[in-house]
Amino acid sequence: MTYRKRVLAVVIAAGLASGGVLAQSTTGTISGQVAPGTGDTVHIESGTGFQRDVPVDARGRYAIAQLPLGNYTVSLRKAGATVQSHQNVALRVGAATDVSFAAPAAASDTQNLEGVSVSASTLPPIDVASVDSRTVITSQQLAKLPLGFNAEAAARLAPGVVGNAGGFTGPTGQSLISFGGSAANENAYYINGFNTTDPLQAAGGLTLPYGSIDQQEVYTGGYSAQYGRSDGGVLNMVGKRGTNDWHFGGKLSWDPASLRASYDNTYYQNGLPPVPVARNLYVPRSKNSNWNTVYDAYVGGPLIKDKLFFFASGEWAKSEGDRLGAVTSTSPYTSYEYKMPKWYGKLDWNISDSNILEVTGASNTRETSGDIYKYDFNALQRGDQIGHADTIKTGGNLWTAKYTGYLTDTLTLSAQYGKMHTLNYEAPVGYNEALTYVSGTENQNPAFTGGTPRSAGQTVSSIYDPDQGNRSNNLRVSLAWQLGDHTITAGIDNLKATAEDQGARTSGPGYSWSYGFTTLPGNSPAPSLGVAAPNSTPDGAGGYYVMKNVSSAVATVRTTERAQYIEDQWQATDRLLLSLGLRNDQFTNYNSDSQPYITQTKPQWAPRLGFSWDVEGDASFKVYGNVGRYYLGSPLAPALSAAAGYTSTTQYFTYSGIGADGTPTGLTALSGPVSANNAFGVPPDPRTVTAKGLKSEYQDEYMLGFSKSIDNRWVYGAKLSRRVLRTGIDDFCDVDRITNAAAAKGITAASVNSCYLINPGKANTFVVLDDAGSAHDVKLSNAEMGFPKIKRNYYALDTFLEHPFDGTWYGRVDYTYSRSYGNTEGLTQSNVQSDGPSQSEDWDFPALMVYSNGLQGNNHKHQLKMYGYWQITPEWMVSGNLSLISGSPSTCLGLFGSDNSDPAGYNSNYHFCDGRPAPPGSTGNMPWQRQLDLGLHWTPAFADHKLGLNLDVFNVTNEQAELSINPHYYQDATGTPNPLYRTPLYLQDPRYVRFSITYDY
Repeated sequence: MTYRKRVLAVVIAAGLASGGVLAQSTTGTISGQVAPGTGDTVHIESGTGFQRDVPVDARGRYAIAQLPLGNYTVSLRKAGATVQSHQNVALRVGAATDVSFAAPAAASDTQNLEGVSVSASTLPPIDVASVDSRTVITSQQLAKLPLGFNAEAAARLAPGVVGNAGGFTGPTGQSLISFGGSAANENAYYINGFNTTDPLQAAGGLTLPYGSIDQQEVYTGGYSAQYGRSDGGVLNMVGKRGTNDWHFGGKLSWDPASLRASYDNTYYQNGLPPVPVARNLYVPRSKNSNWNTVYDAYVGGPLIKDKLFFFASGEWAKSEGDRLGAVTSTSPYTSYEYKMPKWYGKLDWNISDSNILEVTGASNTRETSGDIYKYDFNALQRGDQIGHADTIKTGGNLWTAKYTGYLTDTLTLSAQYGKMHTLNYEAPVGYNEALTYVSGTENQNPAFTGGTPRSAGQTVSSIYDPDQGNRSNNLRVSLAWQLGDHTITAGIDNLKATAEDQGARTSGPGYSWSYGFTTLPGNSPAPSLGVAAPNSTPDGAGGYYVMKNVSSAVATVRTTERAQYIEDQWQATDRLLLSLGLRNDQFTNYNSDSQPYITQTKPQWAPRLGFSWDVEGDASFKVYGNVGRYYLGSPLAPALSAAAGYTSTTQYFTYSGIGADGTPTGLTALSGPVSANNAFGVPPDPRTVTAKGLKSEYQDEYMLGFSKSIDNRWVYGAKLSRRVLRTGIDDFCDVDRITNAAAAKGITAASVNSCYLINPGKANTFVVLDDAGSAHDVKLSNAEMGFPKIKRNYYALDTFLEHPFDGTWYGRVDYTYSRSYGNTEGLTQSNVQSDGPSQSEDWDFPALMVYSNGLQGNNHKHQLKMYGYWQITPEWMVSGNLSLISGSPSTCLGLFGSDNSDPAGYNSNYHFCDGRPAPPGSTGNMPWQRQLDLGLHWTPAFADHKLGLNLDVFNVTNEQAELSINPHYYQDATGTPNPLYRTPLYLQDPRYVRFSITYDY
């Protein structure tokens, strides 16, 4: 073994002892081994003129941590004179780059490295100091691979990352992703170390303009104690920065409607409604059209050479098209326009070689508008204009400031503070408050309509406060101390968030009408709520009825989340690195009166323990492992429901006529206003909102894996991982159990809440107020609540084979075998399109959890991903991205038990199908998702390869697999078959072609 190989493990492992102190993972490390007697100091200088000198220790090691990303010249000096030098050393976010110096006599080739660029292919492909599981996508890879222009598309390259099965999107329209069996809103998003996660529902977060991403880090597990508030994954974007060289450029991208394949229509799959509009047609998606344009420009360079730099970029994206609704929709045909501007700016100030200040600003917004038209679904022709679609503005802006002080050679201080303001503005255009919203027109009695559905054309169902939005601020401070073989980092991570005027109320007069129909008029549509059967009145003998719906919930709420952490990266031996971390999280949520209703301020210890073993001592074979606990704070959305006095009621009627505006006449009440969740607008006492001593949701994770290289040209490996959800938070709405338990203790409950936040699957203690306002504790065991223990388990085997880029080609293959099972998916319930915390039906009532154990909605047993690129000539390159993902489980939800009862008043939402038990996954799977994307890139020599012409074809084979279907077997509690059962709700996008022109100077 040569000297160079012998020291390789020492260099990367020992030098990377500083790897864990990378503040917010926006920086990198340079480290290495120096041959005895070769030099005494190492000098580095970046493309911005930033310089540092560190001594070589007695073991011949050196490490320089928390360095801004960029290209560096690294020089070994002896007595002040440079003896060896490596140039163009590029750093990777969150990792260390090995730059070692061998003795001249031992390796004359090392001498020749002076003035030669060091590329990734000349460095060891295995990072033996990392103990986590992550994928780093560089800006060069983003430019070469055929990917959608969004951060989530790039993140899906990582093993175990899939699109959510429910088709959920974030505030700015991006499709949310699921990490390792977790729900799609259990992830954390960062831009340059600032937490941009959506505070309201944790539905994604703000992201950078695609061309501004320098590196994107995707953590799929094992991340350090500096990260928290996620039991899914972390998506960390590091933006580009200016240097001493001027750079500018831009991009124009266009995918025309004429080259987009037709969408597949969807049809009723389980019979037809009483008055079908267009036979079995449900959504004529083949008449949809869509085209997109993206303009991108950037410029960066020095304001003061070696001192002050800037980088600025803008992205203007627009999507236009026509979208067909369902045949029953009040918005049957919408001609829409989406504007999605983004910008990013960064200032870097090298105050001195020991002090750096960075200021970042970014914006990611989306504005939608459109016109709504009538549509003849039989002739497939557009009619007259009905009105305008709501103007919706989402997303927002952020700014951050970060200071890094290299106080000594071994002591580094990092402090960052930032603010974010996002909008959630929705305003109806041309809204007529005199009109009432009417739905379910396919169920109107044809005796009164002649078979032609009637409505007043009200397309607005809900009214929102125009000032609603979110604000948050994030403070992070860390101090790193390198002490011999230990690098100890301690820090705080504090976040405050406020949801302002969030929520909505029913449009028009404050109520809406929804028509229903049953083939069994002698059965009640909601027996548990005391609703009479339709045929109890003469007008309901045919099974026709109507519901009056009232909904109102608007509030301003906030949360405070604090965390402290400490970790030690200990180079125990030359080949063994131990990562020992501990994090403590605290969460407090406040209602609209600024009263705390969740207080989780006692220590919540989250240990993070990892190791990396360089087996051969030459960085060719690494074995690593990690054990960690991850806490998740509750988003703000539950404060608008369980913690607020919201109203959500339904009143049932039969009718003897239907007016020209679609509203019923001649009403006979079948019930008063009823609510399955007791939501009658009474604000709850904050002491009673949650179970006493409510614990945070948390998950334990275990990983063990290896990576092995073959002559530095190929790398292969495997990883076993297991995730176990230990505690969850959900709402519990069976208030009678609480009041009955209180009565058994001689306590008369003066009032009850709509629902209570609990730790499901465990005993919970509730606070009940009597007539005098005195509080009493009422404890219910899990058996008394009627629930099984909470379960969400995920295990996976990830394998990969990678060929690092060698100047000609790059390729990677990942195969994941996994299983996600239990009785809860988490903060979303993708199989029933429930996309927010406390909005799922899980745990509301015991009957809903019977036969609930099974495969979860984001389970994909097999995942095969292949991507890469080939530089055929200096001018021509081809690229590809192939994914083969087995389908998620299909779901059938019916009425309860063999007698088709409805004990909770939730209609067809129990784990029974046609009277038979139907655990999740027992009724088959969705089709495989197959997608092949190809790219062709030409950078002509006559333009010095700065001009690029690109052609990308997405979904080449035009697969349009069903990703989600309607799971409800019955239409209502009467047992009437649901014509929409198994009708597709969300499908794979068809083939489309994208043209791009780029210029980079």
